[in-house]
Amino acid sequence: MMPGMVQNKGSSSVTWSSPLQYFSLMSLSPGSIGSSSAYPCLKELKSEERGLYLIHHLLLCANHVATGSIENANHALERISLHASPHGDTMQRIAAYFTEALADRILKSWPGLHKALNSTKITSISEHILVHRLFFELCPFLKLSYLITNQAILEAMEGEKMVHVIDLCAFEPAQWINLLQSLSTRSEGPPHLRITGIHEQKEVLEQMALRLTEEAEKLDIPFQFNPVVCRLENLHVESLRVKTGEALAISSVLQLHSLLAVDDEKQRRNSPPSVSKSFNSIHLQRILKMKQGTLGEWVEKDPVNICSPSPDSASTSSPVSPNAPTEVNSFLTALRGLSPKLMVIAEQESNQNGSSLMERVVEALNFYAAMFDCLESTMPRATVERQRIEKMLFGEEIKNIIACEGLERKVRHEKHEKWSLRLEVAGFGRVSLSYSGMLQAGRVLQSYGYDGYNIKEENGCFLLCWQERPLFSISSWRSRRYD
Repeated sequence: MMPGMVQNKGSSSVTWSSPLQYFSLMSLSPGSIGSSSAYPCLKELKSEERGLYLIHHLLLCANHVATGSIENANHALERISLHASPHGDTMQRIAAYFTEALADRILKSWPGLHKALNSTKITSISEHILVHRLFFELCPFLKLSYLITNQAILEAMEGEKMVHVIDLCAFEPAQWINLLQSLSTRSEGPPHLRITGIHEQKEVLEQMALRLTEEAEKLDIPFQFNPVVCRLENLHVESLRVKTGEALAISSVLQLHSLLAVDDEKQRRNSPPSVSKSFNSIHLQRILKMKQGTLGEWVEKDPVNICSPSPDSASTSSPVSPNAPTEVNSFLTALRGLSPKLMVIAEQESNQNGSSLMERVVEALNFYAAMFDCLESTMPRATVERQRIEKMLFGEEIKNIIACEGLERKVRHEKHEKWSLRLEVAGFGRVSLSYSGMLQAGRVLQSYGYDGYNIKEENGCFLLCWQERPLFSISSWRSRRYD
């Protein structure tokens, strides 16, 4: 199946229901903007027609929000809400979360109102951890990231007697339990293993320490766990307690992009305000005038994905320059100063850190259409677990991408090319991931029956894909002293 398709459960047939596949079927001309005349009988629309209607009005609404036309944005939201639903088909569900995000951005214009409406909202840490565990269990992306990371560590640490692994987001013990089990079978015997786990919640690290210590004792592996309670942006490398004689590995799974917020805020403070209305209007017209190809194809070809800043605000999506150091570069340079033998990085393969709202909306639509679709292919639509993942994980990410700016906007996904440039500037050298890791990952997909998922190799990096659409990248690096 292609991204955006839904396979009917209990049937061998495939239903092409994604509006992204049918984006070119309607002529969304500027003359029809803000009008529903092109949809005379909305209640009788087929799934793909309704999806195109929703995409049309989502883009219109985003443009109105970006240019400050709140009344028009409100009208667009009303139209979308008639057909969006968190319980409907793929595009209906996506539209529900995008409208919530756009509405939240509008409400932020009235801080008092926004705070009052959210004053009783309770964010449970246990629920946050639960939804990430559900995503780990029900989608293969984290499983594959952990497996490929562990295989790279095993290969790099062959023959080492003292191994230190730094986990930049230690919340899932399953990854390191698997590593402990693999190390216990080494022909030369297991090394002394020390894991430093970083997380802002002390309880998460305590549970991690307990699980891993129990497993190490059972396998008779000398083991220590070093908890570091802090946010990643506040991390000091001294707290990692790297010792002389240790072979060091660093694991970062979907974490580094959160550091980009600090740089964006600094650039915003130092940059003069600029006008975004004209750019957003031109950007919208280019989308609506498109005659051929899908939205996904247009995004891939459009120059907004190139490492260049948009004119309406400062953005960390601009090229990394050795002459313009940033917090992210400083962080990566500090990690390189620890002389890691290996650093494995997994990140979302999408450019959602554009400076303009329209850029982010289009990129997020393309990315999350695939994410919603592959999740639905894995489990029935009415499943409570699927609804939790979409609402508490995908929905919150979409809201952060669209409704937030500055330090508050943590979800700043960028593609592998940009991270490669940053890592090279910081003094890292690329290490090609092994074919053995890809074979193991393929076996996992086959054993769990994950149809539609696949893995591609590109310049030594692995791309985790839904059909042909890359969604996550995994790359391996090391301090140049090992080159």
